[in-house]
Amino acid sequence: MDDIDKAIINSLQGGFPICSRPFAAAAQPLGLTEDELIQRIANLRENGTLTRFGPLYQIERMGGRFSLAAMAIPAEDFERVAEIVNAFPEVAHNYERTHELNMWFVLATETADGLPETIKRIEAASGYPVFNMPKEKEFFVNLYLKA
Repeated sequence: MDDIDKAIINSLQGGFPICSRPFAAAAQPLGLTEDELIQRIANLRENGTLTRFGPLYQIERMGGRFSLAAMAIPAEDFERVAEIVNAFPEVAHNYERTHELNMWFVLATETADGLPETIKRIEAASGYPVFNMPKEKEFFVNLYLKA
């Protein structure tokens, strides 16, 4: 990742223009063309530097559900299960933790009924139980990670 990529990441964490040509508007203060910005973001996604580029929605307002989930996976089976879990389009993030519940991920479903159904599918595919921990109250934390 070069200095331009770092500047892109740092700049876009604060928001993305809402206009007819948002990439052109976002590229201008960075000294880039619209096409250069689009290509650099694509490269960051392809090389795994960015795992996601897109808006954050309050999914509950649209009828969907978010939930934090965890699993207890033996070390020797962790990679296999991570591949299974990550293959589900409803999985937004997946992280390994040093805890008895060592796999943590976020589920996002289009409907409220989709959440328990997705958990059942993950359990069936992996062979391990999923611990569902839906949010009780929402807090906004403006997390900014400087590249």
